[in-house]
Amino acid sequence: VRSRLRDIVGASTNWRDHVQAMQERKALHTLLAKRQEDLPPRRMKDSYLEVILPLGSQPEIREKYLNVHNSVRFGRILEDLDSLGVLICYTHTKQEMQPRSPLSIVTALVDKINLCKKIIYPDCDIKFTGNVSWVGKTSMEVKMHMLQLHDGDYSPVLDATFVMVARDPENKRPAFVNPLVPETPEEEEIIKQGKLNKLKRIDFSTASLLKMAPTAEERNVIHDIFLNTLDTRQEGEVSFRSRKLPPNSVWMEDAKLKGLQICHPQERNIFNRIFGGFLMRKAFELGWATACSYGGSRPFIVSVDDIMFQRPVEVGSLLLLSGQVCYTEKNYIQVRVHSEVYDADTREHQTTNIFHFTFMSENEVPQVVPKTYGGKYPIKSMLYLDGKRHFAATMKEI
Repeated sequence: VRSRLRDIVGASTNWRDHVQAMQERKALHTLLAKRQEDLPPRRMKDSYLEVILPLGSQPEIREKYLNVHNSVRFGRILEDLDSLGVLICYTHTKQEMQPRSPLSIVTALVDKINLCKKIIYPDCDIKFTGNVSWVGKTSMEVKMHMLQLHDGDYSPVLDATFVMVARDPENKRPAFVNPLVPETPEEEEIIKQGKLNKLKRIDFSTASLLKMAPTAEERNVIHDIFLNTLDTRQEGEVSFRSRKLPPNSVWMEDAKLKGLQICHPQERNIFNRIFGGFLMRKAFELGWATACSYGGSRPFIVSVDDIMFQRPVEVGSLLLLSGQVCYTEKNYIQVRVHSEVYDADTREHQTTNIFHFTFMSENEVPQVVPKTYGGKYPIKSMLYLDGKRHFAATMKEI
């Protein structure tokens, strides 16, 4: 998949030649469509791809995918899904007679990934399938499925929905993509669902706690937590700052981990930026470690949702990752990982991604509790409510 992507874009495998290869792409500007109507419509089956990851039949590649629990590293699967999603979009937009694509197709959003298996086996072949499921003017929704071979049959492991955007050869401006036409009533429904997914994302963003106050119900939740953490042992001296931790609980402040990555050229994508799949893998691994240290037992990934790629990460960047348990319920742990780059020259921090992971622990976990109503802690209340929203959306989905 990755070598095919390099061929389509004309990217060099050699770091020193990469800049020259990107310069040569500028000439492809003339191949861009001026209007979407100028591009031939495509069908879903035109972009359909099947790819085998031969873990069973080629044991020599297992080491890269193996974790210490003798199952497949989910972070590697995130990398593979990201690459496959891009290739599916290039297949949808392929121009006949043109070996090189003028489009720069990049991941804009991981809408959701839902898993139906706790364990992915390291010695059985995996099959990925996928196709473009909805198209805007410059964006494409891709649906992908992962299955694993057991007793001669492929059984479902996960479903994923990514949103990709097309840009010009220099990855600076949006570019038009081929429209999508349905051939059956089922495909009409899939396209209709793609439109609904876009509207849901807009609604979720509009109602974000960064833009709107919590609902009355959410305000009551936070106030109840506040009342439950008041220290009433000294009668008559109860204050906003006099707080105690309820039984079987952990302050949010004590439920976080941090990590740092130096972004080396080895992790670059075909456009000379850091590969989005690598960012997802590193964020997932920190999220998993955060859930593991919090719950005290091995966590299993249940869902990934709403990963927005806000800005590209340049080679050479310092990538700072912060994992925070922001909501818990029974044996579920909702983890938020914040990713930012640090520019050593300007000393500025810029957010690149926010990741949301839902884990299931083997045992029931303590309740995570935000400190509220004082000093710097209201932000923890907002993170708690945001985590609660993401968890509710995940549970509704699965």
